[in-house]
Amino acid sequence: MTTNPPVIDIRDATRTYGEGPPALDGVTLSVCAGEAVAVLGPSGSGKSTLLNLIAGLDRPSAGSVTVDGLRVDELSEAGSARYRRSRIGMVFQFFNLLDDLTVADNVLLPAQLAGLSRAEARRRAAGLLEHLRIDRHADAYPGRLSGGERQRVAVARALMNRPALLLADEPTGALDTAAGEDVRELLTDLNAEGQTIVLVTHDLGLAGSCATRTVELVDGRIVRDSAPARVAR
Repeated sequence: MTTNPPVIDIRDATRTYGEGPPALDGVTLSVCAGEAVAVLGPSGSGKSTLLNLIAGLDRPSAGSVTVDGLRVDELSEAGSARYRRSRIGMVFQFFNLLDDLTVADNVLLPAQLAGLSRAEARRRAAGLLEHLRIDRHADAYPGRLSGGERQRVAVARALMNRPALLLADEPTGALDTAAGEDVRELLTDLNAEGQTIVLVTHDLGLAGSCATRTVELVDGRIVRDSAPARVAR
């Protein structure tokens, strides 16, 4: 049986701040291509710290973080920025869209920063907007969209540079029930198409419906790592 290669390989990662207890304490975690992993745990358990280490926004005090074959913990600040542009896409709870840019221009932005030609960037953006069923809003501004639609725009932007890994931080946290269900279905569909996803969430419904695996953190340590059956939609 062929095993998919790991997209994330974290070895004995510890992160301490000052004299307090470690935010992460000797975490080892491997995520293979095509998995959708939900990271669960109470506030202060280390979920955000783990996500920040994977994103190259923070570095472990000890241990290593490798993503898509790249030692993220050894990158310079400029190297970390290039890594985030080319290897990962990020989706946040509050969308982080630029309100003075249209939907299409928000989605185009990562490709422009990465140096993709404008023609290729526009072609790719148009395809994403159509695929995510928001192409009719291409010329609208984010403030005129519903929460679920804005999160779809944020996902399109995150996928613009075809990242190996999609990171989502509480992607349904600011949404009502209907919009949250819309985002659940979107993430499930993306994973079914082969996109590797790691999401941090308090939403057990989100974890149960779109994750192929759940990892629970308590006090900076992994206390449970399982592969649940998907909940029927």
